[in-house]
Amino acid sequence: MEVETGNSDVAIIGMGPRGLGALEALASSLAKSGTRLGIDIFDPEEKLGAGPNFRPDESPLCLLNIPVRAVDIDPHDPSLCEVDFASFLNLPHDSDHYPARAHLGAYLEMRFDELSSSEVLHLRHIATEIETLEQDASGWWLQSRGGRYGPYREVLLTPGQPQSEPDPQLSTWQDHAAATGKDLLPAYPARDLLSAAHQWQGKNIAIRGLGLSTHDVLRMLTTGVGGRFEDGSYIPSGAEPARILPFSLNGHPAFPKPDGAAQDALYDPTEAETEIFEAALREAVGKSSDDALRIATAPLVAPVQRILSALSGDGDAEHWLAAERQEPGSLETDGPTETLRHGIAMAEGRQPPTPGYAAGQVWRKWQNALRRGFNSPPFSPATAETIIGFDEALKRYSYGPPVESSRELLILVEAGLVHLWAADDPDIETTTDGWSLTENGGTVTVSAMIDAVLPSPDISIITQPLLRSLIDDGLVRPVRDGLGAQIESDGQLVGRDGNTRDGLCLLGRMALGSIIAVDSIHDCFGDATRRWANGVVSRIG
Repeated sequence: MEVETGNSDVAIIGMGPRGLGALEALASSLAKSGTRLGIDIFDPEEKLGAGPNFRPDESPLCLLNIPVRAVDIDPHDPSLCEVDFASFLNLPHDSDHYPARAHLGAYLEMRFDELSSSEVLHLRHIATEIETLEQDASGWWLQSRGGRYGPYREVLLTPGQPQSEPDPQLSTWQDHAAATGKDLLPAYPARDLLSAAHQWQGKNIAIRGLGLSTHDVLRMLTTGVGGRFEDGSYIPSGAEPARILPFSLNGHPAFPKPDGAAQDALYDPTEAETEIFEAALREAVGKSSDDALRIATAPLVAPVQRILSALSGDGDAEHWLAAERQEPGSLETDGPTETLRHGIAMAEGRQPPTPGYAAGQVWRKWQNALRRGFNSPPFSPATAETIIGFDEALKRYSYGPPVESSRELLILVEAGLVHLWAADDPDIETTTDGWSLTENGGTVTVSAMIDAVLPSPDISIITQPLLRSLIDDGLVRPVRDGLGAQIESDGQLVGRDGNTRDGLCLLGRMALGSIIAVDSIHDCFGDATRRWANGVVSRIG
């Protein structure tokens, strides 16, 4: 087995958007300190920076859920890359265009290429997957199937969403699909889904999930097979499935974002309102979970009530917020199609907003403040879980799709291609023909199932070899059952014994609970990466 030693100080395992953000932050910190470091990057991908979710060769039908004007991921240091995303796309900076995920991936790969000429980084890409690591007196050693690398003074893991055990429902379906030969596919890679979609003409297809990924899936099954939207109607190609049945636990499609910059600006919090929110986060630290949630979310009332008054909206913001804290969504009683129509009308400004819609937009605009305040200083595990629960539930408003995606979904419903009658947590049984969905007295059999639900960031269910070995060795422990890994503010992992191991760090979704609002491209280039970079420079000296 090959043993490779070298002069690199830092190993980064995974070079998707979060790894890129960390590397750029490190380059910026090093430039200020006058230090040069060798960096070994371990990633099996040939091209770096985009990761699997934004691969430039992915289908252009997969869209971001934020417009160009809201993609705020400029490099930490302009000297690292002078081209911002809007300029890369040759679009105005105030563009309301929702770009393809693949186009963002091409931009991120370009950003990584720019780092290769950095005077403070000596980069080396090793295209292999690391399976274990260990520490001895000389530093950290990384092990792949073909070699051993090290020693390193610092190791950063940016695992994205690693392999994990399927939930019980999905596990049963996987066994069923393997035994019967029926199609059970994940939403991504979309190119694989699109290839399969060409074989589903005239068949019934179900989609588990009604979130953002479902809109990408619907495009694969419609425009991806030759259909088109025209003048408010869908023109089929004849290659579509007979019926498409999306469903979720509550049956409600996400509410779309306001239609365009002018509509979106109507929901801007004032500077004073944002300062009150930031102060509330500081006050909430150290309180019990219920008190902390009440304190941290109470600042929503004033801007929501102000917005409702300005836009002729009805409702009591304080009453809505109390219900949302207690039981998210309990005041929403419309069916899925009515919810979809109402959401589009609010997004377009044809109907005044509800308290929930206004609150979701304000909360979206407070995401950066929320990230900063969540772990500076950190909340207790119980309080973190409570605030994360509120944030996750409010994603039905704050992380909504482009309004055009919601319009297309409604068009497909009205055309009879997409059916929402079984959207609300139907009873599902496996059959020799596939799966049967039963809801409201009706039953339909589908011959293919698409899983559009993102796995939970629960480290106890991780199966990916490297993280699994760290968990089993006691180098990783959860913030709380069901949440991600506990890390210090600079990303250093906290082990089972409550101690850190110098230089072993993790950033990203698998640290949910130590950090919050991790499912945004902005978090990949946010304060967490700068804290990690400053920690590296401080420890290496």
